[in-house]
Amino acid sequence: MIVGIGTDVCDVRRIAATLGRRSDRFPQRVLGPGEQQVFAARRARAESRGIAYLATRFSAKEAFSKAIGLGMHMPMRWRDCEILNHPSGQPYIRLHGALKAWFEAQGWQAHVTLSDETDYAVSFVVVEKQPQQDIE
Repeated sequence: MIVGIGTDVCDVRRIAATLGRRSDRFPQRVLGPGEQQVFAARRARAESRGIAYLATRFSAKEAFSKAIGLGMHMPMRWRDCEILNHPSGQPYIRLHGALKAWFEAQGWQAHVTLSDETDYAVSFVVVEKQPQQDIE
């Protein structure tokens, strides 16, 4: 059963401007440890790739916060929600700390998709109640 849906559109140029003003403080505040490693590697190859990565992660976290109905209120914290990729490229959400405990206590699971173009990143998150397992 679906319990929440969230979507977000992010202007990549806004993220680039914020990154320019706040240097590395912005990604350190928004990205979890695994995301920071990917961001640094992509940014080292091409600044635009790093910015696009940061924009998609920012957008996906906004969409996730909407889907769970909390917005950016505790236990939802930027760094406790990571948007990572399986080897196939499929994105997934990894939670940490109090957010992970709260989310698991609800019996929920989340699905995320994201995309970006030159100027925009978009994300969509669906949160559903996990089916009950029959215990015999």
